Amino acid sequence: MKVLILHPHSRYDRYLPDIPAAGRMELVFTDREGPEERWLAAGGDADALVAAPVTPVTAELIARMPNLKLIHSDGIGVDRIDVEAARQRGIYVCNCAGCNAGPVAELAVTLMSMLLHRTLWGDRMVRSGHQHEAVNILAADPPEDLSTSRVGLVGFGAIGQATAARLRANGSQVFYYARHRRDPETEARYGAAYLPLEELAETCDIVSLHLPATAESTHMIDRAFFRRMKPGSYLVNTARGAVIDDEALCEAIRSGHLAGAALDAYAPEPVPADHPLLKLAAEFPDRLVLCPHQGGIVQAAFREAARMVFEDIRQLMDGQRPDRVVNGL
Repeated sequence: MKVLILHPHSRYDRYLPDIPAAGRMELVFTDREGPEERWLAAGGDADALVAAPVTPVTAELIARMPNLKLIHSDGIGVDRIDVEAARQRGIYVCNCAGCNAGPVAELAVTLMSMLLHRTLWGDRMVRSGHQHEAVNILAADPPEDLSTSRVGLVGFGAIGQATAARLRANGSQVFYYARHRRDPETEARYGAAYLPLEELAETCDIVSLHLPATAESTHMIDRAFFRRMKPGSYLVNTARGAVIDDEALCEAIRSGHLAGAALDAYAPEPVPADHPLLKLAAEFPDRLVLCPHQGGIVQAAFREAARMVFEDIRQLMDGQRPDRVVNGL
């Protein structure tokens, strides 16, 4: 079975020796930046296509790969894949849900702590020779920490649950919203209580996003949502940029209604130089933490994603339905 992988070989060198099934496949690696003509020249006759979540897999590309049977995101997101075009061709679309749950949850909680402890401001004060002044300012008006914060998780899949587990260890009071409420055993296991979305916004000191980008979730976090959030609260996004209305977020920060935000995902990506959030960060350098979509970029997540990808391809090669199909086939 021929597999076209839209990554350089070096991305997989570390992990392939531990995946015996990969040795049964013809693997073709190419630059993920494209253009499509380069991909087709390298492996237009491939049976399976592996792409990063941020790489577009268009209907046109799918139509020009006659042998294609499976498209696999080597991360969580499939919003850049034309899932419907694949479904119409009978092509499985799979992802690696859960592969990076621990690392992304770790970053989410780190960003919450950075916002609460005013880490960017403190760093700037020390670098400018004002350490003693910074300590006196904090002592006069001590901030909250995670142990005294109510944290609301929007989305409660693998990453949301991993975040809840870490927050519970910090003593936070944790709430969550999801389209489908979890069973009482799951809620008890993670110490998380369900709230409707509007009530979660009104209740929590920190709102953390853990949901995929879909037609339903695009701009879910909008002006109405920000108006419902508590004055002086914080927003953390380690999910997808499309779920936030960026102009509404900028307004909420500029008005002072939100105390700050920390983001690890944007729309579009890569972030253009004139993006409103970059302008906002220049205005409020201490209240906005911007990460480069790095939450899942750790060795453990890459290793687990590679295992999932090649397990699904092995199942296809053996005439089985892959485990991680997300387009209903």
